[in-house]
Amino acid sequence: MKETKAFNEQRAEIYWWLSSLFAKELTQEELDNYHSVEIRSFLTGLGDNETLKPAINNLVDALNRLQNREDAQLELSSDFCELFLKSDKYGALPYASIYLDKSGLLNAKPAQDMEAIMASYGIAVNQDLKEPADHLAIQLDFLGNIIIRSNDLESEQELEAAFTAQHEFVEQQLLSWVPQFATKCREFDEFGFYACVAELLAAFCKLDAQYLAGE
Repeated sequence: MKETKAFNEQRAEIYWWLSSLFAKELTQEELDNYHSVEIRSFLTGLGDNETLKPAINNLVDALNRLQNREDAQLELSSDFCELFLKSDKYGALPYASIYLDKSGLLNAKPAQDMEAIMASYGIAVNQDLKEPADHLAIQLDFLGNIIIRSNDLESEQELEAAFTAQHEFVEQQLLSWVPQFATKCREFDEFGFYACVAELLAAFCKLDAQYLAGE
């Protein structure tokens, strides 16, 4: 169980990291960190996995191009706003309801469903985000939290039950719409940084679902 719990910590950290990228624009300091040896080594480690390698290669390429982009932080913030804060007609709004509702409109049910799931774990929506619960950043942050909580379990049987619950969440709450979201990001993100992040998220969710299913 020790190795499993150590791996759980890595899984949670990845979900939290991805959550932070969809929660708000990167500051100059945060952007500078992406060019550090530590972050590049982290990405290289993820790229050692053959499933994640294409997405990681694309993300590293985008980061390399950012180093030559004039006013990179301001331009990246503009990309974030255009993609995630304005219109679904010209962007990729990061809400489950946009993709699960055939009308393509925001509606309350996916957010209410997500609130109910969170409440069952005694976890409240982070009010600092000022977003409905079906926002991608909230879903990923929640998943990281329940992964870490499962490390407090003592028996193999309890851990298996937690993995089953995590698998259902990844399949039903993320893979039900994140691949479509990634496709929209590729369509509208001209520079491509956030499209690469979304591509990585979709690939990681698929990989994680396989791991949780014991495949």
